[in-house]
Amino acid sequence: MPSVARFSIAPVRSLGLEHPTEIEVTERGVVEDRRFYLTDESNRLIDRIVVGRLVQVAAHTDRDATMLRLTFPDGTVIEDEVQLGEAVETPIHGRTGVGHVVIGPWGEALVPIAGRTIRVVRCDRPGGTRSGNPTSIVSDGSLHELARHAGLHAVDARRFRMLIDLHGAEAHEEDTWIGGRIQIGDAILLVTKADARCAITTQHPESGDVDLDTLRTIIAYRGPREGKHADFGVLADVERPGRMRLGDEVTVLAIPTEDPAAAPAAAG
Repeated sequence: MPSVARFSIAPVRSLGLEHPTEIEVTERGVVEDRRFYLTDESNRLIDRIVVGRLVQVAAHTDRDATMLRLTFPDGTVIEDEVQLGEAVETPIHGRTGVGHVVIGPWGEALVPIAGRTIRVVRCDRPGGTRSGNPTSIVSDGSLHELARHAGLHAVDARRFRMLIDLHGAEAHEEDTWIGGRIQIGDAILLVTKADARCAITTQHPESGDVDLDTLRTIIAYRGPREGKHADFGVLADVERPGRMRLGDEVTVLAIPTEDPAAAPAAAG
């Protein structure tokens, strides 16, 4: 039976991941996850598609996002209370980020890495900019299959930045749960659809350098969905909030009666 191997959250969108031993999942996901994002002075989103090296900076915030700590590759730590400035609305890949610019030292400290003026924005609501599917899942079985087709010994799950990494699953077993319900720890999730991946997954999860053509590899052995999407892992809504811990097993409560059309078939 699959079980939780790792949790991953990003308090600041596109910066380094944190790996807590347990998480509290609400209807909007983990409230600390993606609570902040970055823009330039023209309010353009700055993420890893623009600057891959952002992943080298670690971030931490509290549940209410009243403090922010950034840890830089040279060991420098910048931590302070969060003070809010002007209100902003930022286009974010088809959604709108609604928040306030954060007053403080973090944006200036990110300039050498980003190579441009940076503003840190705190989303007004917990859970960031997402309007649904606040949780995501990928399994070791799927990663092993991807590695096999890529001619590698292993593929690091962190490049996919999923909330929940599972151990002990078959290849793309998580796709069979689409349209069904699963329980992990105290929480119940409704698995809604496959996760269409972007170019960020081609980047090394520590350096941000492009080092693996994940998208072409996925499409080569799984095929594109709707002629363009490289699906890997699944997304889920939260039906019942609750706490999850490392080692919690996945209990399948209900599965779809038909194969989900959204999930491509895995090739052998």
